[in-house]
Amino acid sequence: MVPLRIDLYSDTQTRPTPAMRAAMAEAPVGDEQHGEDPSVNALIARMCALTGKEAAVFLPSGTMCNEIALLVHCRPGDEVLADRSSHIIHYEGGAPGALAGVMVQPLDGVRGVFEAAQVKAAIRPDSRYFPRTRLLAVEQTANLGGGTVWPLATLQAVAAAARAAGLATHMDGARLMNAVVKSGTPADDFAAPFDTVWIDFTKGLGAPLGAVLCGSAALIEQAWRWKQRLGGALRQAGMCAAGCLFALDHHVARLAEDHANAAALAAGIARLAGVTVEPQETNLVFFDVAGTGRGAQAVADAARAEGLRLTVMGETRMRACTHLDVTAAMIPEALAILGRAVRA
Repeated sequence: MVPLRIDLYSDTQTRPTPAMRAAMAEAPVGDEQHGEDPSVNALIARMCALTGKEAAVFLPSGTMCNEIALLVHCRPGDEVLADRSSHIIHYEGGAPGALAGVMVQPLDGVRGVFEAAQVKAAIRPDSRYFPRTRLLAVEQTANLGGGTVWPLATLQAVAAAARAAGLATHMDGARLMNAVVKSGTPADDFAAPFDTVWIDFTKGLGAPLGAVLCGSAALIEQAWRWKQRLGGALRQAGMCAAGCLFALDHHVARLAEDHANAAALAAGIARLAGVTVEPQETNLVFFDVAGTGRGAQAVADAARAEGLRLTVMGETRMRACTHLDVTAAMIPEALAILGRAVRA
């Protein structure tokens, strides 16, 4: 196997920088479960200020953030409204049903973004024959939608429609900071209409572990109980929290570089014969190779044989993701390899 030289598989492939590793090694630590870890406490305070929420809890992963939010907001048999492309439907191992016992009603958004009218139409009447529509969940940015940034006005409108019907609201903010950098809208403005919101530090922000779920003090107290039940309680977690703090200080503004690299990549892919590129906004580039006569897996295999890794999203749909470990200088080489792969 040719050594991997350019990894466009996902922004989860980022590795902590030497400076981040140093910050982690030097971090003051304590028992996180007892509230005695100063680095975790500092991260929690930063996240509350960033999102405008009252309280927060440090968790190992974004998926655990989503699942704990469902467990806090819902009861078994309840229904969640989310876009058809959402992470909770596709990439969490069926956990909404397995853990929270909830149903997810998929909404047909455009590139992962739906409208307030769709929310109103999907809310079920109050009847013993129907599941109780309990929670609205959105994903910012919308991954399978193409890394789409939800406009603030649309978020406010869908949340208002949900609240008017008595629903709780939750934001999967795995790439929220990409949306912040792309749009110029502060994180607390995006988060304001939602009862719970979280940010993942293991994607474009480049930390090796961790996500933080934010909300009211009462909701986060419930989240802590579920964290304990699910085995997510940590001990000297400050070493990981220090990586997240370093990311907040050093890796947020530079997300614009990832967006610029993705734009250059999308423009180059669009010039390849038989390849169709979806609209690109942030660090995700989705494209379809149907017109080349080759399948996505065959193209991915050919590219990997030359040291380039891509994501297969379907028979002919593929994804490339720029991140901290992808430089502008890598884009021309990636395009050259991909060009040969689609022609192989």
